Amino acid sequence: MSNTPNYIKSLLVPNGHKSTERRVWSIPLESIWIPFLTATNLQGDTALPLDALGAPLRLAYAQDGTVKFSKSGRPVIKVAKPIADSVKLVRENFSANLVAFAEGVATSNPKGFEALQKSAREAGKPIAVKDRDNMQRAIAEAMERSMAEAKAAEAPEATTTPPQGDKVAVTA
Repeated sequence: MSNTPNYIKSLLVPNGHKSTERRVWSIPLESIWIPFLTATNLQGDTALPLDALGAPLRLAYAQDGTVKFSKSGRPVIKVAKPIADSVKLVRENFSANLVAFAEGVATSNPKGFEALQKSAREAGKPIAVKDRDNMQRAIAEAMERSMAEAKAAEAPEATTTPPQGDKVAVTA
């Protein structure tokens, strides 16, 4: 029987839900972050401004007060600072919880944890070796192409038209 907490188990089960909405830390803003942060406000765990919850996406402005545009010419849209700060805090706490869980398991079963890590490293070796070899081969091929292109650029171009004044025989 497993002693893994349900909140950890639930993180490992696919839910089949994909969203196309704006994401913050790879999590949908409107359908997950805003309801979560609204609930934390209602429970008194956070005190986010209502305007941040009501308008979480904001137009970005330059220091001179003009609207910011991206290189593609589109206006830059940012997440309201209180929302972004809350997401950052959740992310940092989430990471700390993952580390604490892993350390707890490693402490309670050090031999099993180390054995599983060793098995995983051994299982990954052939993949790492193959990737390293393929990368070295790809780099060598890219260098050869670059050198060939550089030599071709240095060589004078051959002319395909005959020099002026010479006659060319035409046969039919």
